[in-house]
Amino acid sequence: MDDSRTILHVDMDAFFASIEVRDDPSLRGKPLLIGGTSDRGVVSTASYEARAFGCHSAQPMAIARRLCPQAICMKPDFAKIREASEHVFSIFARYTEQIQPLSSDEAFLDVTGSRRLFGDGPTIATAIRAAIKSEVRLTASVGVAPNKFLAKLCSDLNKPDGLTVITRETVDTMLPPLSINRIWGIGKVSAARLNGLGIKTIGDLRSRSPEWFDQHLGSWGQRVRQLVHGIDDRPVESDSDAKTIGHEETFGTNLIEPDAVRDVMLHQAEAVGGRLRRHKLYAGGVTVKIRFGDFKTITRSGLLPNPSDTTADVYAAAKNLFDDWARESFQSVRLIGVQATHLTREAQLGLFTQPVSEKQRKLDGTLDAIKTRFGKTSIHRGRPPL
Repeated sequence: MDDSRTILHVDMDAFFASIEVRDDPSLRGKPLLIGGTSDRGVVSTASYEARAFGCHSAQPMAIARRLCPQAICMKPDFAKIREASEHVFSIFARYTEQIQPLSSDEAFLDVTGSRRLFGDGPTIATAIRAAIKSEVRLTASVGVAPNKFLAKLCSDLNKPDGLTVITRETVDTMLPPLSINRIWGIGKVSAARLNGLGIKTIGDLRSRSPEWFDQHLGSWGQRVRQLVHGIDDRPVESDSDAKTIGHEETFGTNLIEPDAVRDVMLHQAEAVGGRLRRHKLYAGGVTVKIRFGDFKTITRSGLLPNPSDTTADVYAAAKNLFDDWARESFQSVRLIGVQATHLTREAQLGLFTQPVSEKQRKLDGTLDAIKTRFGKTSIHRGRPPL
């Protein structure tokens, strides 16, 4: 483990729901479900009060309503969400340029080079949480650790409004008692199978031989073996340095409706498009990552006719790739991700550029310019025609 690094994982607490409670205190203490309000809709965020009934993000709204009939269902207010997200990320930027967004409310920060100026990891994390609370009037949970896996694990341990630190000296005492569900990639199905083998905690996994991991977890086995020992060498990749920009989400319960997956992909494409434009990058291609079954993951990739930074182009390409797979072999989806690839700083517009795509690109640029000049809440783009 490289304990010379200091990595933060910052995760906003029930972000969409917390924004609504912040702006309407009468909602405090009530179960809230934010997402598509029709029965075919999907929960984007469940408040902690709703989670007590078994509700969670990426769950079909119809199921969440059955679990918690008294829940208040609301559509996401994307204008307020974007404003809060941009403010939160501006706070991150005060402490480091090495920021890897995972979604509108979650990011890794490498603050190794910031310690001399701002103090150690827990001190920086405390300052970030205080700024979010005072300026945005929301709470965040933060994990501080020598690597990304441990930082994310820590941020989940004491939610909401928590700060958890793990070091080289404490990793061997903190990890073993934790459930195997804390390991990336191990969901309900895999956990149940491992439980049947007598594996319930990270400590149980640590006691197994390297050959055991290959036998029972296949190609993913050695990666899991590294994680249970707290080893993760992946760097924090900021958008300006990244070769790809993407968002992905793992679901607590597999999505069984293709339309529910497409709804999640649209939100991911919106986030990817915003990050492309923010860093003046264009996507030459799009990749869709799909995980189903027991750790089985596939990707589908394609090139765009011309490099683009519009949400409409990213989503259209991702949706086509997903639809091609779904028509032939759809299975319930455990993870979905949308990624912009073949990044370039040049928009090579050709003779056969699609008019709608070019119109969307110009529209996005115009709206971004208006927000830069007149403020982030002055105007917002609605869902693009696809």
